[in-house]
Amino acid sequence: MNDVSVRPALADEVPALCRLLSELFEIEADFSPDAEKQARGLELLLNDENGSSIVLVAEKNGEIIGMCSAQTVISTSEGGPAGLLEDLIVSRAHRGKGTGARLLAAISAWGASRNISRIQLLRDMDNAQALDFYHTNGWNSTKLVCMRKFL
Repeated sequence: MNDVSVRPALADEVPALCRLLSELFEIEADFSPDAEKQARGLELLLNDENGSSIVLVAEKNGEIIGMCSAQTVISTSEGGPAGLLEDLIVSRAHRGKGTGARLLAAISAWGASRNISRIQLLRDMDNAQALDFYHTNGWNSTKLVCMRKFL
């Protein structure tokens, strides 16, 4: 695991990040891979001048093997900033080796440095492996249900 580094993503890594997002969206029924849309979203996160978002990569031997993105939202229940973990993916070949846990720890450190009181995320209801992963890493399930409306 020492040969994996976690660091902020660079703009020229967007194509590699889009490949990872494609892998993620293949297992999430509510989303479809669309490299153009994903690149546009990543560029917005990477160009955020307010520091309210972050994209992290896990790199091994020069290869991007994982990524995690998060952004700040305002929580009225917390009375201040909260974080939204938008994407977390480790490539299939590199799962089960602690990379995802390191990405989560780095996102938590980012949030703590910004006085974020909590980080929340959405996960696919059918992805039991993800549920186990998050529970193992100290995350708790809630009774909230995600809803959305396209505009």
